[in-house]
Amino acid sequence: MAPHPVVQAIIDLSAGAIGGAACVFSGQPLDTAKVKMQTFPSLYRGFIDCFMSTYRQVGLRGLYQGTTPALMANIAENSVLFMSYGFCQQVVRLMAGLESDVTLSDLQKACAGSVASIFSSLVLCPTELVKCRLQAMYEMEASGKIARGQNTVWSVVKTVMRTDGPAGFFHGLTPTIAREVPGYFCFFGAYEISRTYFADYMKCDKDDIGVAPIVFSGGLGGACLWLVVYPMDCVKSRIQVMSMMGKPDGFFATFMTIARSEGVRALYSGLTPTMIRTFPANGALFLGYEASRKIMMKQFDS
Repeated sequence: MAPHPVVQAIIDLSAGAIGGAACVFSGQPLDTAKVKMQTFPSLYRGFIDCFMSTYRQVGLRGLYQGTTPALMANIAENSVLFMSYGFCQQVVRLMAGLESDVTLSDLQKACAGSVASIFSSLVLCPTELVKCRLQAMYEMEASGKIARGQNTVWSVVKTVMRTDGPAGFFHGLTPTIAREVPGYFCFFGAYEISRTYFADYMKCDKDDIGVAPIVFSGGLGGACLWLVVYPMDCVKSRIQVMSMMGKPDGFFATFMTIARSEGVRALYSGLTPTMIRTFPANGALFLGYEASRKIMMKQFDS
């Protein structure tokens, strides 16, 4: 028997939060390197140089800079994402004229995930802005673009409220949505297709394929997402970090400025640590989500 829709929403929300926390702890240092390389592409020779320079300058703490807002961002985003994902699957069933308990195709699930990402973007953008600013703080201070002292979550929040008000937390919302909608179509699509392949190969249900196939499928979904949307993520990071110096340019203006002045290659700066990070981080995300959801569903059934 399927649980009540409210109970199902709570289960999806809780499982998404657990998956989001697992994602952060497994990939934060590589995410820090990604943001630094996106914001200052000419400052580092490559991923290893960025990683080691950060470690030498600030220590291990520097690689985990922004972990608190990253945790808040990922827990909030994935809670809303997976809760909305379940709801959007019901909307897809309704639009397709299917019964509420019919299993959707992989393509239909990809569409549901794409629409669900719009809702998660609204909670992701403010926390992502704080995270990106903290991750790029050392370079911004060293270059003299901002005064020293904005090195805590609370100091960044106070600065945004003082200079831009509540709307300041939504700098970069347009590129965030532009990144999430096509990205999560690929994310959920690749994940579900990979799980279907493993289930067919192992001749079992998709929910019983085991840990390694789930981790691989999650990593594959993350890799597909980033390969498609990485330039938009680069623009988003640039807008959110540079908004510390005043009102930033819009999405298209920032995109064209980077492409003209730094070349198209700058839009892919930081892709290496992102692709290295995606398998452990997104594998942990889906493993945490699927395992905790399965446990909670069993508790309900019993």
